[in-house]
Amino acid sequence: MTHPRTRRVFPAGRTWHGAIASLTIGSVLLGGGMFLAGCSAASSSSAGSSDSAAKAASGQAPSAPQAVASALAPADARAAPNAPGAPGGTGTTARLALASSIIYTAQLTVRAGNVSSAAAQAAQIAESAGGYVSSETTSANPDHPSEATASVQLKIPVASYSGTLGQLASRLGSQLSLQQQAQDVTQQVADVNSQVTSDEAAIAQLRALLSHAGSVGDLLSVQNQINNEESSLESMQAQQRVLSHETTYATVTLTLLGPKAKPLVHHPKAAPTLAGGLGAGWHALRVTVSWTLAFLGAIAPFAAIVAIAGYVIYRGRRWLIRRRPTARPAAPES
Repeated sequence: MTHPRTRRVFPAGRTWHGAIASLTIGSVLLGGGMFLAGCSAASSSSAGSSDSAAKAASGQAPSAPQAVASALAPADARAAPNAPGAPGGTGTTARLALASSIIYTAQLTVRAGNVSSAAAQAAQIAESAGGYVSSETTSANPDHPSEATASVQLKIPVASYSGTLGQLASRLGSQLSLQQQAQDVTQQVADVNSQVTSDEAAIAQLRALLSHAGSVGDLLSVQNQINNEESSLESMQAQQRVLSHETTYATVTLTLLGPKAKPLVHHPKAAPTLAGGLGAGWHALRVTVSWTLAFLGAIAPFAAIVAIAGYVIYRGRRWLIRRRPTARPAAPES
C-alpha cells in the first residue's frame, strides 16, 4: 500500500519573508513618488521665474494715471510692496521703527551766592556742551545785592542734556527745585514730513501741467493752484524747522536767587465757581462805592463854596432890583 508524501509547511517563515518583500516594494514606490513631486515643483518654480523674468525684461511700466496718483499720494500711503498687509506681500518683512522725536524741557531753581557770576557760569556750561543762551533777565537792587534774581533760558543739545542739567544743578549753588517734562512728537513730525513731501510732489506735477497748458484761463488756474500749494509748503516747512529745532535742543529755564531772595511760588489757577463770582462781584461793588464816596468827599468843599457864592450873588441881585427906582409913566400926548 502506497502512502502519499506529506510536505511540511512553515507558515512563520513564509510570513516573515513576505513582510520584508512588501516593505521593500513600498519604499521603492514612495521614493519614486517623492522624486516625481520634487521635479514637478521645480518645473513650476522655474516656469514662474521665467515668466517673471520675461515680464521684467519686456519693460512693462505702470500707466500714466497710476504714476501721477502715486506721485500725488501722501508719503505714508506709498508703502513698500513687501510691507506687512500690502497686496502681494509675503507678510514676513518687519517694518523698521522710526526714531522717536521728543521735546525735553526743564525748570531749575538754584540759590547762588553771586547771581551775576552764576549766570555767566551757566552760559559757559551751556556753550561748552554745544548750546547757547536763548534769553536772560536779571533783577538787582544796588542797596540790597543779596536779593538779586535772574532768569536764564538755555538751549542744550539733547545728546548732552542730562549731563549738562546735572552740572547746572551742582556747580552753580544749592538746588531748590527741579521739574522736567518730555513730550513725544514723533507722530506730529511724521505728519509734517509727509505733508511737505506731498506738497513738493504736487507742485512738481502742477508745474509739468503748466508747461502743457493751452489757454490763458488754464494757465491762470494752474498758477493759482501752484501759489496755494507753495503757501502750504512754506507753512509746513516752517513747522518742520521749528519741530526739528525743538527736538534737537532741550530747553532749560534756570532761575537764580540771591542769598536772601525769596523764591517765586506759582499757584495753579483754580476753576471759576459761583461763590468765587459772587465774591468778585461784591468786591467790585465795594470798590465802586468806596471810590464814589471818596470822589464826593473830594468835591464836597468846592461844592459848598460854589453854593455859598451862588447864593450871595442871587441875594445881591435881588437887592439891587428892589433898590432901583421905578420909571414914571409918560404924559399923554395932546
